[in-house]
Amino acid sequence: MRSVTSDKWRPRLATVVIAILVVVMALPLVGLFFFRLYENQLIRQTEAELIAQGAVLAAVYAQDVREAGIPPGKLGVPMPAQGSDAESRTANSSSPYRPIEPRLDLASDTVLPTRPAATIAVVEPAFAAIGARLSGILSETQKTTLAGFRLLDPQGVVIAGREEVGQSLGAVQEVREALAGRYASALRLRIPEEPAPPLYSVSRGTKVRVFVAMPVAVDGKVAGVVYLSRTPNNIVKHLYGERGKVTLAAIAIVGGTLLIGLVFLRTVSRPIYGLIERTKRIAAGDRTAIKPLDHHGTREMAELSTAFLDMAEKLQARSDSIQTFATHVSHELKSPLTAIQGAAELLRDSGAAMDEAERRRFSNNIVTDAGRLNLLVRRLLDLARAENLAPSGDTTSIGAALALLPVENRLAVRVEAGGDIGLSISGENAAIVLANLIDNSARHGASQVSLSATSADGKATVLVSDDGAGISPSNRARIFEPFFTTRRESGGTGMGLGIVLALLKVHDGTMRLIDSESGTRFEITLPVV
Repeated sequence: MRSVTSDKWRPRLATVVIAILVVVMALPLVGLFFFRLYENQLIRQTEAELIAQGAVLAAVYAQDVREAGIPPGKLGVPMPAQGSDAESRTANSSSPYRPIEPRLDLASDTVLPTRPAATIAVVEPAFAAIGARLSGILSETQKTTLAGFRLLDPQGVVIAGREEVGQSLGAVQEVREALAGRYASALRLRIPEEPAPPLYSVSRGTKVRVFVAMPVAVDGKVAGVVYLSRTPNNIVKHLYGERGKVTLAAIAIVGGTLLIGLVFLRTVSRPIYGLIERTKRIAAGDRTAIKPLDHHGTREMAELSTAFLDMAEKLQARSDSIQTFATHVSHELKSPLTAIQGAAELLRDSGAAMDEAERRRFSNNIVTDAGRLNLLVRRLLDLARAENLAPSGDTTSIGAALALLPVENRLAVRVEAGGDIGLSISGENAAIVLANLIDNSARHGASQVSLSATSADGKATVLVSDDGAGISPSNRARIFEPFFTTRRESGGTGMGLGIVLALLKVHDGTMRLIDSESGTRFEITLPVV
């Protein structure tokens, strides 16, 4: 499983960060492709402006037709009845207002080819005179609005509008609709009059032109058409014109992205790589690597580093403890094994020359050392169980734990106070703790053990005192060392206090030796129920 995990490709943190920063920098450029919506709004705005200009010109044109006294027979088709088109349907029939709303949509409307060329036609003299009078107005207006203007008679012939005067536009689709009395607009490919700017392909608006055909109504008939066109404002062309500011914005984006990358490198990436390097050094056995990083970057990284170093220190301490424990165990096992081996070899090699008393003495030595080995192994198993024990959640008290101990061959135990205080430890484990302490007192000549307990701030303090010989000052610092004992000749293994400490540690408890004028006194703390 480890080789599969190691062989699987995973991107480095720096690679992921660079990819994210590249995407961040590219977002403004990708946003250019979403300018379509804004361009559609520009087209609607252009159509609305042409409608407003066309309405004014249509009113002027209609007034000139009335003043010229052109007979109705020379006018066009009757205007459609109210309610026959979209504008009329959306307006109140009794209202004098007939607003025309922009309707072009760059997303749904088909962009038509460039406008068909005009054809030769005959102009009615009366309409030609009107066109001549209005030509000056159209020219001056065009200088300001930049729109193209054409005035058409009822037959679609241009009567005013630059070089196409006297030619017919009646074949143009939007003009046909206007000659039928209906407002029409269209998007057509424009004929470019200047080189396209860079990023030309990004903007569709650069290639289109808005055409509006508005019918002119006189006495209920179509008296002509105002035909207008203009290229809408283009957002990309505008950006090209503002390329200096766009360049500064791009520099700001790149600079900001690099600053983000530097901050990320300083606060996240660098501490992580530092922690990885420390991990490798610690794994190689370098004890000097177990120290805080020079730079943590963030609070979370500092907490991670602290937790990791704490774990490394605990593992190192546990490794040292295991090494020391193994050394002590090998030493403790070596002495009786050596004695057993020596006695067995003597019995094998000189058994025939020995008398019965010598053979019995060597046999008894073998039995005694084997018993010592057996006791040592049992105590090792007890210590291992204690260190790997999981809290059961059971509770007990001093009185309940003492009740589990056998009365025979036991020192007199007196509970002075707090015998009913609830302790967060099972009765069986509490009995093991007390049994080891009582046995330890008995081995040091005590005749009585006193127990007292108090509780405060969620902790119970248990004092275990005896009237024995006590512990000499020279040995007090060593009594909690594994396998340390002053009664080895009488069967002591030096593991009793180690088992007690392991059991207490599992239950969040502690134990320490307290100075006493006579005897021995231990202080045990445990969480109180």
